[in-house]
Amino acid sequence: MSKEIKVPAVGESITEVTIGQWFKNDGDEVQMDEVLCELESDKATFELPAEAAGVLRIKAQEGDVLEIGAVICEIDETGTPGKSEPAAEVAPKNGEKPAEAKSSGATATGEVKDMVVPTVGESITEVTLANWLKGDGDYVKLDEIIAEVDSDKATFELPAEASGILRHVAQEGDVLEIGGMICKIEVTEGEPAAAASSESSTAPASAAPSGNSNYATGHASPAASKILAEKGVSPESVQGTGKDGRITKEDAQSAQKSAPAPAKAESKPAAAAAPAPVAGSRNERREKMSSLRKTVARRLVSVKNETAMLTTFNEVNMKPIMDLRSKFKEQFKEKHGVGLGFMSFFTKAVCVALQEWPSVNAKIDGNEMVFNDFCDISIAVSAPKGLVVPVIRNAEAMSFDQIEKEVVRLAMKARDNKLSIEEMTGGTFTLTNGGIFGSMMSTPIINAPQSAILGMHNIVQRPMAVNGEVVILPMMYLALSYDHRIIDGRESVSFLVRVKELLEDPTRLMFGV
Repeated sequence: MSKEIKVPAVGESITEVTIGQWFKNDGDEVQMDEVLCELESDKATFELPAEAAGVLRIKAQEGDVLEIGAVICEIDETGTPGKSEPAAEVAPKNGEKPAEAKSSGATATGEVKDMVVPTVGESITEVTLANWLKGDGDYVKLDEIIAEVDSDKATFELPAEASGILRHVAQEGDVLEIGGMICKIEVTEGEPAAAASSESSTAPASAAPSGNSNYATGHASPAASKILAEKGVSPESVQGTGKDGRITKEDAQSAQKSAPAPAKAESKPAAAAAPAPVAGSRNERREKMSSLRKTVARRLVSVKNETAMLTTFNEVNMKPIMDLRSKFKEQFKEKHGVGLGFMSFFTKAVCVALQEWPSVNAKIDGNEMVFNDFCDISIAVSAPKGLVVPVIRNAEAMSFDQIEKEVVRLAMKARDNKLSIEEMTGGTFTLTNGGIFGSMMSTPIINAPQSAILGMHNIVQRPMAVNGEVVILPMMYLALSYDHRIIDGRESVSFLVRVKELLEDPTRLMFGV
């Protein structure tokens, strides 16, 4: 008896995963709960344990993208050498007819399945249709990936909700609201002969014949697309090693180390000389803006256009905090196992000020103002794929060490590209620290739908007048950008002054005064 092992549900907003690495080979004996392979999403990595003891029969290969619930392998509990995946053994050679077992045609049922944009995150209200992986009029199977959609936070793949003929409703580049119509599927019984023939003649990924490519050939997974975009490498210059020639994350990472010009030297000799610019030349290079970046750009412009955004500034003497850190940092780290940084001081100060000035912690929803009795602080973190903003939940109830541990946890997950959508959604107020890159002053843009954001900057030794004397002090500029529709000038200035007061006398944070 064989037991099917399916991709488990690994998160509310995660709809597909990529097989990262098999730890066992096809035909190996495995034990109950033994780890078989790693599954990766764009945000997290998971281990897949064996659900029974027996002989492993692998159904999906490294780099394959699978939907939640798809079969990834089987375990023959009888221990008898079973049947391997039949596709590789009975696949006919090019030019031969498909097996007789396949359906010779499809019969329309008359049912039409409307596919709408699914909910992909709490604060995500719209997505951009990045590209179609299946053409209008193509036959698609249930759960087959037909398109990719981008939000301002992540890229998602759209699986077919029925088997039949695909009819496009939206076009690439269209911006669709959650629940908006994206396509229709004319449901059929059976499979068209042409589709069956194409499938049966598809070679294994290792062979990857150039004449039998499909939608996956040369197509990058979401994680790979981000890496290639960051490195400025075109997907066309990368050889995919995934199923049907799909470009995996590992392929994208390898492309960073290899020079793209030699790989194309034979077919494009003229392009081989292009990467070496000549001094004094006036060449220019154009790259297509990714759909994800276009979405982010559109949302940022939307914030500027749809909010009455202003910025107020103040400066803070950081010497009291720096002295306090120097005095207790060793004992703090020894007791709590984490360093005492500036972020916990700023988070605590902001939480106190937010509770005293609740409009700064509020948002506008239609014709209503929504006030929050809790402080979910978004922390801007620089990650390999770009700036991400994970959230510290209920920061007002946390101690210094709890905040520092949460900051470290979220920062490490961000740098490993393992943040989940849930960890990046929500938030009532944002902290961003441009000072770590040397920024002296900036006007941060509001993280919608929030109403305010506090920008921290570089600490600079400056001469200051104190009690009629010139003293050199470590000073930092603070910038509070806020939505004037809900936050008045008095509230914004008073909020920032309160934050300054708490930071310049951090003992107030200990006593809540």
